[in-house]
Amino acid sequence: MEEVSASAGQLITILVMGIALGMDAFSLGVGIGLKGVRKLDVLKLSTVIALFHVLMPLGGMVTGYYVSGLLGGVATSAAGALLLLLGGHMVYSSLRGEAVQSINHRTFWGVLVFAMSVSVDSFSVGVSLGMFASHILLTVLTFGFFGGFMSVLGLMLGRRFSGRLGGYGEALGGAILFAFGILFLI
Repeated sequence: MEEVSASAGQLITILVMGIALGMDAFSLGVGIGLKGVRKLDVLKLSTVIALFHVLMPLGGMVTGYYVSGLLGGVATSAAGALLLLLGGHMVYSSLRGEAVQSINHRTFWGVLVFAMSVSVDSFSVGVSLGMFASHILLTVLTFGFFGGFMSVLGLMLGRRFSGRLGGYGEALGGAILFAFGILFLI
């Protein structure tokens, strides 16, 4: 029975982290959407973002698995500290109003730069998760789903509404990662 509750706890953690990481894609998607975006661009951007939200944490997990072998028992504290720093930086950046420079989302390089900018946090979280025996396939697919879904949501909302949402999505995602960092350190 205890194993089932531990699995449910890990699943909930992975889902919440996936949503938190997707918030960055959401908030930047709103910004791009406000500038005007075609539905074909929404599909293209969201697909690439979903792919990056799979590949980046996967690379991070491999790195984290290697680092955990080197760090041994200190891995949990290192993972918690990394999530604290990442979450704190996301909150700080969004509250300061540091925006991504205008990216031409219709070019190949623009799509790659945009997808990389919203997925780089996934690598760091992947490093943290790689220090644990996490379900790799479930984790990266969940992150990919929420990265793609939240970017579609942000792009479509940006098309529809004015700039009321702003960077608050990124701040919320950062606060969630910060909270998980504290939980790892306790």
